[in-house]
Amino acid sequence: MVRNDSPEYLAGLLHELRQLPRETEWVEFKCNNANPEEIGEYISALANSAALCGKVNAYVVWGIDNDSHDLVGTTFCPSKAKKGNEELENWLLRLLQPRIHFRFIEFEFDGKHVSMIEIPCAAHQPVQFQGIEYIRVGSYKKKLKDHQEKERALWRVFDVTPFEQQVAVERLAPADVLQLLDYPAYFKLLNVPLPENRDAILSRLADDRMIQTHQGGHWDILNLGAILFASDLSRFKHLERKAVRVVEYDGEGRVRTKREHQGHMGYAAGFEGLIGFLKGMLPENEVIGEALRKSVPMYPELAIRELVANVIIHQDFTVTGAGPMVEVFDGRLEITNPGEPLMDTRRFLDTPPQSRNEALASFLRRIGICEERGSGVDKVVFQTELYQLPAPLFEVAGGQTRAVLFAHKAFAEMDKADRVRACYLHACLQYVQRKQMTNTTLRERFGIEEKNRAQVSRVISDAVETGMIRPYNPESESRRHASYVPYWA
Repeated sequence: MVRNDSPEYLAGLLHELRQLPRETEWVEFKCNNANPEEIGEYISALANSAALCGKVNAYVVWGIDNDSHDLVGTTFCPSKAKKGNEELENWLLRLLQPRIHFRFIEFEFDGKHVSMIEIPCAAHQPVQFQGIEYIRVGSYKKKLKDHQEKERALWRVFDVTPFEQQVAVERLAPADVLQLLDYPAYFKLLNVPLPENRDAILSRLADDRMIQTHQGGHWDILNLGAILFASDLSRFKHLERKAVRVVEYDGEGRVRTKREHQGHMGYAAGFEGLIGFLKGMLPENEVIGEALRKSVPMYPELAIRELVANVIIHQDFTVTGAGPMVEVFDGRLEITNPGEPLMDTRRFLDTPPQSRNEALASFLRRIGICEERGSGVDKVVFQTELYQLPAPLFEVAGGQTRAVLFAHKAFAEMDKADRVRACYLHACLQYVQRKQMTNTTLRERFGIEEKNRAQVSRVISDAVETGMIRPYNPESESRRHASYVPYWA
């Protein structure tokens, strides 16, 4: 089928795919090569590789140069293509086993035509085309039977059902499904008209793996549907503690609680309400600009949105009795999720995202709550620099992952750890933008005048001594004009 998405979503998806490395096993770029047999083989290979890589979808993209990833455009229109007298889509579906519901996507970008096939990952068994199973090895398409180690690994993946596809509640009447799920929010967030009848609503939810059919005309609600669109999470007993909890304390410790809010809606349905509640709770500062007094938030809203989305997506659902939490103290905001991260906290800003919950992340990206390409932490660091706040802190404690935003502090009020952390994250942010940190850029980040450059030089020396940054050119003799990069660069 041809899929209709918003131009903004398609532009964002194309941008994310173009940022990927050349040898990506779940994406293939082409210009105009549209051989039907080759397309069928790629669907098999990419579906199987997506499952092996833990991705929800794989893509074939026409109109992008395979080597440079430059936009070149394509003349290939899959919706009009045929194999003999048969439409290409029907021909491909007939020869795929099992039949996976891939989707054609066509759109114009920067005046050039782009075509895609969005391919769901293989589930339960490898996908075959014309009776043969394919896999990607680096950037090459190979027969799966010739790579037994990948075949064994693929079957191990099928043996583990991800949390999102486990059943939350089974054997429900259609009316009960629609009562338990906030289905109007699903269609509103996807910017899709609400279908006129119940069967069409259920069919669309099933297409997105929110629910699945059960025997005798009944339905199961899957964890993905419940955690995203529950009207009330307390009606799903094993998910009740996964609701986002917000606690405001009196002072800097957890001794006195001022107020507490326990969310009850699914993450997607309740996200904007949660952010609105937090905005109303958080203090504001009054500043005078151009003779007018105005209030500005103590913490950047964009940073809060990104961090809340991150704790939702990256939590470990196997940890029972705990869920995402937002804690508001005098002078700081802590956002915590159960489970330890899949990567070093020092590499959050630059490392491609790794999520335990790929289907959850994929859907939240579709509705604009998060981005899978890993730019969320970049935005958090950028926003804290723009507001000239202390650098955010990312830490692991007691089997939980915590992000901390700090209220404004003058440079003189920051301790050595605050300054070194800010220096390191600034170097990371510069590096991912293909720049290097210098005394000048760090002074601008701290809002320090040129005459006090020695203060920043001391911070840079401390960061070098602790091993967080290193000189970009160790042979340079001029410290005044030296530039620096993160230790891992």
